[in-house]
Amino acid sequence: MSMPRAAMVLLLAGGMLLWGRADAAAADSLTGEVVDLACYIPHPTTSHGTGHRKCADTCLKKGMPMGLVTDDKQVYLLLEDHDNPKPYAQLREKAAETVTVEGTKVAQGGVQGLVVDAIK
Repeated sequence: MSMPRAAMVLLLAGGMLLWGRADAAAADSLTGEVVDLACYIPHPTTSHGTGHRKCADTCLKKGMPMGLVTDDKQVYLLLEDHDNPKPYAQLREKAAETVTVEGTKVAQGGVQGLVVDAIK
């Protein structure tokens, strides 16, 4: 391989490595109300807010799925990061509260979710 070609390959490889690291470091941030999805999905008009907190606390302690409802009514399934479970566990104590959550947005088969990295 000639020197200019080798230099070009190294530059491209280095650029791809840096681009991949920058992309991986960028976290998504969402703000919304923490809800228990077992109640919210079938009853969206009555299953949120402080009036529903006691029920949501009970459902989340039972292990029901947890979600985040944004101001524009988008619903995200909140998912535990297996390598960093603490922030997700802390969200279980935030039912009916508005929080900002950082993580990685994911989607599969029409379901959108957020792998939780931190609570702000």
